[in-house]
Amino acid sequence: MNEIFKQQVWEITKLVPKGRVTSYGAIAKAIGFPNHSRHVGKAMGGCPPDVPAHRVISSSGTLSVPEFQKRLEAEGIVVENFRIKDFKKLFWDPMSEL
Repeated sequence: MNEIFKQQVWEITKLVPKGRVTSYGAIAKAIGFPNHSRHVGKAMGGCPPDVPAHRVISSSGTLSVPEFQKRLEAEGIVVENFRIKDFKKLFWDPMSEL
């Protein structure tokens, strides 16, 4: 994974609106690497503090990092058993919303 890939991941993530979530796979697809969701996850692991990593979750609506629950709830997102309630309604798809 190179620096350009990481920068692309972070730039897309910065566009996710407050109160919405997206998935690792959706970001991977948006930057042209549809089968690289794990690489997106790795890039998120070392992202700068201005990147809202808490808004990126698994495609099943489950939190990958349980510590992000408080940050999501502070944005009005309901989390039950580490799953986003109304995930489909809150899902932000960069392919259709950019």
